[in-house]
Amino acid sequence: MGRSKHGMMSEGLKTEIAKELGFYHKVQRDGWGGISSKDAGNMVKRALELAEQRLNK
Repeated sequence: MGRSKHGMMSEGLKTEIAKELGFYHKVQRDGWGGISSKDAGNMVKRALELAEQRLNK
């Protein structure tokens, strides 16, 4: 019952959210490992908001 080694979010969704939240330049420069834990948390929070919106349609 392990998670895939690629995580739960698609690359496209992560990119979309990083651009929306304004830290995609860090991803381009340093990769996903270069973002702060705060940015990562905000990205997860936004992904959950989007998922909830899609479920409520």
